[in-house]
Amino acid sequence: MSIVVQKYGGSSVSSIEKIKNIAKNAIKRVNEGNKLVIVVSAMGDTTDDLLSMAKQISDNPDKRELDSLLSTGEIVSSSLLSMAIKSFGYDSISFNSFQIQLKTEGVHGKSLIDDLNEKIIIDNLNKNKVVVIAGFQGVNNKGDITTLGRGGSDTTAVALSVKLKGECEIYTDVDGIYSVDPRNYKSAKKIDKIDYEEILELASLGAQVMHSRSVELAQKYGTKIYVGQSLGEMNGTYIMEVKDMNLESKPVTGIATSDDDVALSIKNISNNQNIISSIFSEIGENNINVDMISQTTPIDNKINVSFTVPEGDLVECEQILLKHVKREDIIIDKSICKFSVVGIGMKSTSGVAAKVFKIFNENNIVIKMVTTSEIRITCAINKEDKIKAINLIAKEFNL
Repeated sequence: MSIVVQKYGGSSVSSIEKIKNIAKNAIKRVNEGNKLVIVVSAMGDTTDDLLSMAKQISDNPDKRELDSLLSTGEIVSSSLLSMAIKSFGYDSISFNSFQIQLKTEGVHGKSLIDDLNEKIIIDNLNKNKVVVIAGFQGVNNKGDITTLGRGGSDTTAVALSVKLKGECEIYTDVDGIYSVDPRNYKSAKKIDKIDYEEILELASLGAQVMHSRSVELAQKYGTKIYVGQSLGEMNGTYIMEVKDMNLESKPVTGIATSDDDVALSIKNISNNQNIISSIFSEIGENNINVDMISQTTPIDNKINVSFTVPEGDLVECEQILLKHVKREDIIIDKSICKFSVVGIGMKSTSGVAAKVFKIFNENNIVIKMVTTSEIRITCAINKEDKIKAINLIAKEFNL
């Protein structure tokens, strides 16, 4: 008898009717001979609504209290789903992070999973109960509730799959992973299977399909993940190590975009590595993720440094910069979109960057910053050019 860990996102549990349908499907899977663990997100827009209320109290709400507030959404949906399963005559039990001893470390809002007590879950599975877990949350060494960041329920599900040695199924409102967000490009193709490296790049760059840390965890332990539509047929996408891919015929697998970043530039800073090191060290100590760093050539021993950070970290990052440079030397650009093309095939195919740059140039799409890796090219462009860029690049690479 196999253990299956399922995760349902907020849109999948957005109504009582949907929760009841998930309960019926759970019973079907149990009757097929599976032991079932279900991880749930908060219902619909609950997390956004709670965050909005917190922002009405304070522009910068206390992070400990914010985590405590946001964690309640998953507790509601997990309890309701467990009730629904019981209402259909099958046994179930719900747990929050404290009850399964899901230990976290790190800062509030961005905590990392350290460990969890799988024995509590196994004991209840052996009693033929469907176990429902509140995702997205944990408890730190102070006993405070923490959250794992947006999309963190994916990481909860993968962590449970690793500990329970079970299968992992992630259910959303789309029927798999697409080469491009279908909302932005109607001809986007669904991907049957995608390598960990590729989906990790896409997820970290803004593709809102999987939480990037969940993919890192799955790759580390070789856990295959199925991503599909809630209560749909099993014809979604598998995230796994792909060994039989024809790299030369497919240099680009997908496009990811993010409108949730801002670019900061520091003008006329002294070309002193101690100053630059101090700035980025302090930013790192505050758990702010920096991306797309670029530096100009020194002129009269002065340089300009530009980088991007998540928009939610802008205020904190600006405060750090003001300790080192004058306000008039800081330029903030909130109009950027991070546009990325990703594909393992780039490792063996030359000319991908040249094609991208040529297309952008011919269509008056301004590139503000560029970073690359072996399997991706990321450009900061104006948000207003995003849809045009998606359509042009998707057609060029048959995505």
